[in-house]
Amino acid sequence: MAAVAPCLVFPCKPKTLSHAASSVRCCTGALPRRLPVIKTLAFSSNLSSVAFPNGGTPIRALEKPKPMRRSVVCEAATATNKKADSASKRARQAEKRRIYNKAKKSEVKTRMRKVFEELDILKKKTDAKAEEIRSVEELIAKAYSAIDKAVKSGTLHKNTGAHRKSRLARRKKTVEIHHGWYIPAVTA
Repeated sequence: MAAVAPCLVFPCKPKTLSHAASSVRCCTGALPRRLPVIKTLAFSSNLSSVAFPNGGTPIRALEKPKPMRRSVVCEAATATNKKADSASKRARQAEKRRIYNKAKKSEVKTRMRKVFEELDILKKKTDAKAEEIRSVEELIAKAYSAIDKAVKSGTLHKNTGAHRKSRLARRKKTVEIHHGWYIPAVTA
């Protein structure tokens, strides 16, 4: 597959510059005759006035109406395309990782939400039995597993995973205390 190199076209008005008796064309780099002192002159009229404000050199621009010429500059596309290719590859990889991480985080949130909903239902029951907590413990185990997998893959930080597991355990403990299935030890 051939690489297409981007080309830029710059308008260039050639100006005839005179130095003593010789004339030199700007933008083409061509000299009608070789000068021993000056090899090429590529000055524009405003550059010579800026560089030599006191007129210390006899270079001056002669304004003659010339046809508008265009200079074509083509960019060599060797190193630039490699960067563009590696940047696009990085973008593709980042998008893949973003989707994967989003799915993992969504799974963790869904499992946590299911545990919290079950615990809220269990807490609102007045005639709840201690055996009903078993179904919640299974949901908590699945949530722990999802959190641990997310931490292992790098989707969640290990402290974030520990915080979320702690939230689940604390909420379960409050339900157990509420129903009297767990009595916290009194610290002295």
